[in-house]
Amino acid sequence: MKQKTVLITGASRGIGQAAALLFAQEGYYLVLNCMHSADELNALSKIIETKFSVKTLCCCGDISDYAFVSHMFGQIEAFCGGIDILINNAGISYIGLLSEMSPEDWNRVISTNLTSVFSCCKCAIPYMVSQKSGKIINVSSDWGIYGASCETAYSAAKGGMNAFTRALAKELAPSNIQVNAAAFGVIDTDMNQNLDESERRQLEDEIPSGYFATPKEAAAFLLQLAKSPAYLTGQVISFDGGWF
Repeated sequence: MKQKTVLITGASRGIGQAAALLFAQEGYYLVLNCMHSADELNALSKIIETKFSVKTLCCCGDISDYAFVSHMFGQIEAFCGGIDILINNAGISYIGLLSEMSPEDWNRVISTNLTSVFSCCKCAIPYMVSQKSGKIINVSSDWGIYGASCETAYSAAKGGMNAFTRALAKELAPSNIQVNAAAFGVIDTDMNQNLDESERRQLEDEIPSGYFATPKEAAAFLLQLAKSPAYLTGQVISFDGGWF
């Protein structure tokens, strides 16, 4: 039986890194992507190969660039034939008034958070269809459902991801490929390091569970989605401690 392989974009830190370690512990082969942190990604790969004895492939590059994504999937084909699970985790934020946002920043947020999902799915689907199985998991946000002031571009990208998830799930269900999204609330990652101590306490008070989830908890939820029954598809599931 072929060993299953998972591709995780944005894997050098945060949720992506935690997911890489957890999937490795479960015995999956890993394809790891990041854009700027090649040293951290290669160090993670060495830890995984040493500790868990699973194969890894590191692909450093801009996930918003279709040419890079296409090249990466060429590497994946040589590495393992194709991926069984795709976790579209790479993302960036922009905090500021829309009226002060440049077109370049808008395009960067949309390309990194949404266009990358199109590119990775487009390249992953042919192999999954040929195998008549596959899981696509999109890392979304509550802001894609409810919107956030001063994060309009990020909210729009995640909202687009949610609609993309539901539509693609219908398209791929006959091929036994499931597409779901995890809409995360506040996860204790670098993306939230702009909060000072007072802002952090105030936000924690708004969350019924009373704390920010750890990247490890978020990764455990992604693993659950990867192992979920085939009948679960087309869903955008909030993981936010009861915040919304």
